Amino acid sequence: MIEKMKKEWFSNVKGDVLAGIVVALALIPEAIAFSIIAGVDPMVGLYASFCIAVIIAFVGGRPGMISAATGAMALLMVPLVKEHGLNYLLAATILTGVIQVIFGVFKVAKLMKFIPRAVMIGFVNALAILIFMAQLPHFLGISNMTYVFVAITLVIVYVLPRFIKSIPAPLIAIIALTVVAIYANLDLRTVGDLGAI
Repeated sequence: MIEKMKKEWFSNVKGDVLAGIVVALALIPEAIAFSIIAGVDPMVGLYASFCIAVIIAFVGGRPGMISAATGAMALLMVPLVKEHGLNYLLAATILTGVIQVIFGVFKVAKLMKFIPRAVMIGFVNALAILIFMAQLPHFLGISNMTYVFVAITLVIVYVLPRFIKSIPAPLIAIIALTVVAIYANLDLRTVGDLGAI
């Protein structure tokens, strides 16, 4: 039992700490942005993401599992919140969790092999397009410096991993560009401009 815990909890401390930092820094603006997309107060997204992250830290996760605010849920919740309000969002979220637990108990994941790969790729691509379209208003027409920062971020995220593998490129992009934006006092919008907290 102790050996199993050591293997699961302490086998990759450096990687886990770096992953935790990246997730923590990315989770705050992501939760606020998805809250705004879903049409709820930003604090709702922050509280929900924090609770999910703490629970997953203790009960465990798996590679590729999304356990925080997601664009898929935010996009699906827009009509629900508009038509029925925040109370139905809470009920829908709890029902989603119950359905996922039931699927896990009955091993429904085995049936995924019967879903054609084209359908899964189409779903993921459609979701990516919807998330991309929802994010466009937040950087189009804001300022020229916004375009520069977007370009620099993409270069860091896609080029830097070829040279530096010990630190995640998104973490480097977040820290470096945040420091530059704060100390250079540039004309950039922040997550705080999207909603009051």
